[in-house]
Amino acid sequence: MTFQGIVFDFNGTLFLDSDKQEQAWRIVSRELRGEDFGKEEMRRHMHGRPSRAIFEYLTGRTLDEEEVWRLSAHKEEIYRDLCVKDREAFRLTPGAPELLDRLCRAGIPHTIATASEIVNVTFFFERFGLGRWFDREKIVYDDGTFPGKPFPDIYLRAAANLSLPPAACLVAEDAPSGIEAARRAGAGYILALDTGATDPEQIRTLPGVRDVIGDFTAFDDSLLGL
Repeated sequence: MTFQGIVFDFNGTLFLDSDKQEQAWRIVSRELRGEDFGKEEMRRHMHGRPSRAIFEYLTGRTLDEEEVWRLSAHKEEIYRDLCVKDREAFRLTPGAPELLDRLCRAGIPHTIATASEIVNVTFFFERFGLGRWFDREKIVYDDGTFPGKPFPDIYLRAAANLSLPPAACLVAEDAPSGIEAARRAGAGYILALDTGATDPEQIRTLPGVRDVIGDFTAFDDSLLGL
C-alpha cells in the first residue's frame, strides 16, 4: 500500500537533537526544583510534550501565559546555544535531505508537525534552509491553540494542511507521545525512528508502529510510490 503524503516530527526525527533537548531540560529542572530530570521521567513528561505542560509538571502549579513565555524563552536559548556549539552534529538526520529532495521532485505532499514553538521553527528554517523543502505556512508547531502530543490535534491539523485525510498520511516520529498522537489521529502508517532516546524494543511494540528505522537512509520509498 502506498500513501499520499508524509508528516515529519522534527526534534529527534528530522534533527537528532534529543541529547541537546535533554541537557537543556536538565539545566532548567535543576534551576526550578533543584534536581535533575530523570530519564524515565523525561520519557513520560518531556519528549513530545508542549512547554507549558513540562513547566507545570516541573513547578507543580498552573502557570500564566507570561511565565510560560519567560521560562520557555530561557530554556530555548539554552537549547539553541547547545545546538550551535556542537557543529559536527548540527545537521539534518542522515538521509533526510535526500528524501526531501525526492519528495519535492515527485510532488508528494509533506510537512512538519512539531512541539517546538515559533522561535525555534524560525531558527531551524534559517539554519537548515528548510524553505528549500517545506511550505512554512503548512508547518504545525506549538502556537498555544491546541493540546500537545499525545493528543491527536497536531497531526489532524498537519493532515488538513496537506488536504489529505490522516489515513492517507505516513507519519515519521521518534517519541512515544508523538507516536500515540499519530495513532489517535488515524495516521495510515507510523514509522518510528530509533534515535537512542528510547528503548528500540519498546518503540517497536508501541500501538500503531509499523516499522522502525535508524535514520532516513533506510526509508522505504515504495511507501510513497517514489
